[in-house]
Amino acid sequence: MRLPTALPTLTKGHGTGNDFLLYTDTDGTGELAPETVAAIADRHTGFGADGVIRAVPAELTDPQAAEQGAQWFMDYRNGDGSVAEMCGNGIRVFTAYLRQSGLLDLADGATAQIGTRAGVLSVRREGEEYAADMGTWRATGGPDALAAGFDVSVVTEGLDEQRPGLRLELPNPHTVVALQDEATLLDLNLSAPPRVDPQPEHGTNVEFVVPLGDAEGDVPTGALRMRVHERGVGETLSCGTGACAAALAVRAWFGEGAPDHWQVQVPGGTLRVRVDGDRVELAGPAELVGVITPLGQ
Repeated sequence: MRLPTALPTLTKGHGTGNDFLLYTDTDGTGELAPETVAAIADRHTGFGADGVIRAVPAELTDPQAAEQGAQWFMDYRNGDGSVAEMCGNGIRVFTAYLRQSGLLDLADGATAQIGTRAGVLSVRREGEEYAADMGTWRATGGPDALAAGFDVSVVTEGLDEQRPGLRLELPNPHTVVALQDEATLLDLNLSAPPRVDPQPEHGTNVEFVVPLGDAEGDVPTGALRMRVHERGVGETLSCGTGACAAALAVRAWFGEGAPDHWQVQVPGGTLRVRVDGDRVELAGPAELVGVITPLGQ
């Protein structure tokens, strides 16, 4: 598809390699069609990104979020143009974009309220990094599935047999699969979506993880390595809600005494996850790399 000539100025950013195109829509009339999102996110014929994020004043698109203190709403689309409930790396990059564009005053250590399809979420600035409250999480199959450690089976290229998976919602749907070692993780071919049985109605992100034991830290901290196939995107260098799902799954598999703090190593870097009951926080870097002015502007 040829790129439309009437496109907004875009900013490219990423969080541990999970990359996005961001733009501001101050009057709420600049929503891009799904096919346009897919065209600009294409890595060969567009500008390339895992997703596209539109910054809209919360009062124009979600008055309830505005009442809860959110100045801005994060309208997130996957790279194929489909709508996603949330994006953990995206909300950090979104906050960095707002701050560095002069749209949000956020001092180091301060917290901003961001409107999302998962509700209003808090994002705290930590120097040039950000920590985002990802809201509540739940096991799709309920307490029984969480106690059992699995509720679906997963097959993908590079595995010689189906593996058990645990479904979690943050609120994006995730399926987490444990692998025995890092060599098996590296050998996976995630160019095609893994097959999940039973098949989720709205699709699912699939995380393959290898627990690594304890990490260094001031508090007990677990570590794991992860690769992910994101619905509507494919394999990405990182997935924020996926990192949270992976930490929650490994924590459940470890059982009583498992740590609440986790370091999640993804191909694009390292994310930090903190579990607090039924809520989870994700922390890590957010970088803006440049501005794109489409031809015809």
